[in-house]
Amino acid sequence: MGISDVAVELFLNNWGTLLTTLLVAYAVARLLVLSARYFPILCGQTANVSAVQSAHSKPTPRVGGVAIFTALVLTVFYVPETIAVSYPSFLAAAGLLFLVGLAEDLGFGISPRWRLLAAVGASLAAVVMLGIWLPRLNIPYVDVAMGYWIVGVPVTLFITAGVANGFNLIDGVNGLSGYTGIVAALALAAISVQAGNDVMALVSLFLACAVAGFFLVNYPRGTIFLGDAGAYTLGFVLAWFGIALLNAAPSVSAWSILLTVYWPLCDTLLAMYRRSRSKRDAMAPDRLHAHQLVMRSLEILVLGRGRRNLANPLTTLVLAPFVAAPPLAGVLLWNNPLLAFGFAVVFLGLFWGTYFFAADMARVYRRRSDPRVSVVREGPTFAGPTKPVAVFKVAPEQSMVAPHRIAEEKLTTVARRHR
Repeated sequence: MGISDVAVELFLNNWGTLLTTLLVAYAVARLLVLSARYFPILCGQTANVSAVQSAHSKPTPRVGGVAIFTALVLTVFYVPETIAVSYPSFLAAAGLLFLVGLAEDLGFGISPRWRLLAAVGASLAAVVMLGIWLPRLNIPYVDVAMGYWIVGVPVTLFITAGVANGFNLIDGVNGLSGYTGIVAALALAAISVQAGNDVMALVSLFLACAVAGFFLVNYPRGTIFLGDAGAYTLGFVLAWFGIALLNAAPSVSAWSILLTVYWPLCDTLLAMYRRSRSKRDAMAPDRLHAHQLVMRSLEILVLGRGRRNLANPLTTLVLAPFVAAPPLAGVLLWNNPLLAFGFAVVFLGLFWGTYFFAADMARVYRRRSDPRVSVVREGPTFAGPTKPVAVFKVAPEQSMVAPHRIAEEKLTTVARRHR
């Protein structure tokens, strides 16, 4: 039986439970939107609207993760018997992270460091409950060390927490984090089918359906947001599904699994570089994520100012093929570590190169659009002026803000030499 035949048979045998998972997530998301009118706490703190990284202008329910997690908990009743014990234990570990994120969504002010620590703690609980960790990285000599818990467990905690945090970082425009999660889950399902692991394929499809149910309410109008509980938990579950597949199928490449969640990982690495270069707190929010630059470029160059309601969902549409490309490569190269690694390097170069090129082009546009002064920003760039120039004194996190704020910025002359 061919792989396509196996996939079709898997769907036909489980279409009822898959549809149920999607409908439950959709119904809960709709209910939360209606409930927010009577329970403002579902929208979190009112300060969220004016936050540095905010892309919306009115209070909106931030508890979309409740819909996804509710649907996942429901799948406990119809998962295959082979994981009838381990699967609920894993969801219990994920629940620890979910509750911490939910507390932040409801306005209790959980700091990013505590949320990241919760992701590490949840992963440690999963290691203890499941008795597994990341078995290999497909790197010579390193894989031998990964078999020892003193090496394998810390690496597992670092990677899973990074993926969870990455999904939170990209959750800045309507549909982007949800779409990325759906694509990643479908890619994991496809890799699982090719590796002959129908169980992991099925639970990955359950996750895809749960996120799709939320996505139908979130996109394009953004009537509900994924929130920290949803973003962290989504990244956490995807990372651990990948680890479980690597343990169950020795032929699967670790780099192909990495490619399924490549966009949030690239954005995380870029944020770390950007903040360390500007000597800022690694956990401080900013407006310089790739999706934010795309959204403001659409608003300024294409749609016109004041069209954020269109630029926001259109950003996800523009980025969709770029988000899907690495997972597709992971599916095609599921058992080829060397080629998968090569594609990972290529995609990383494309992501970073495109980002910095676009940022520099934006600066050129801003200089030409305001004849009063040459503008040099303190945001990301590989090059700068070699003589004193007049600049707008703007903090890095405020770079590329809407042009109508320019008049309000303090103009000062500064002699600056970039090396």
